[in-house]
Amino acid sequence: MERSYPNILITGTPGVGKTTLARLLVDQLNETSQNFYLISVGALVNEQKLYTNWNEEYNVPEFDEDLICDSIELEVRKGGRVVEFHTCDFFPKEWFDLVVLLHASTENLFDRMTERGYTEKKTRENIECEIMNVVKDEVHESYSADKILELDSNTAEEMEANIAKIVNKVSEL
Repeated sequence: MERSYPNILITGTPGVGKTTLARLLVDQLNETSQNFYLISVGALVNEQKLYTNWNEEYNVPEFDEDLICDSIELEVRKGGRVVEFHTCDFFPKEWFDLVVLLHASTENLFDRMTERGYTEKKTRENIECEIMNVVKDEVHESYSADKILELDSNTAEEMEANIAKIVNKVSEL
C-alpha cells in the first residue's frame, strides 16, 4: 500500500495513555505537516455501533472486527492516520508502518482505572493483562519487530519524551 504519510497504530492495555498520547502526537505531527488524523477505534465502535452484543458484566460492547476494518479501511488507505485501540491482531498488517506499544505500572493503571470508575473485576483483569503481557504478545505475534516501538507511559515527562521518539521514528519512515 503506497502512501504519502505513514500510518501509526498505538496500542496497549486500557489505561496506559493511548488516547492522550495519540491526540498529542497528531497535534505535534501536524505542526509541520497537517496531514495526520486520529482514529480512535473505541469511540468509533460506540458511535457507529460496530459491535454485535453488549457485555452487561463489563458494561462494554463486544466489537466486531470486520465492521471496524470496513469502517476505517478507506481512511487508513489514505495514510497519515494515527489509530489507537487496545487490541491489534485483527488489523491487516500492511496498514501500519509503526506500531507503538505503551506500558504503564500496575499502580498507575489502578489509579487511572479507578478514576474512570471501572469495576474492581474489570480493573483487576486489565492489570493482570498488563502483568501477563497479553497485548505485548499480541503485538509481537502480529507485527515485525522493526515496526514495533515499546514505550513506558507513567508520567507526563515520559509522555512528552514518547512523542519526541515517535516523531523522530516517523521522520525515518
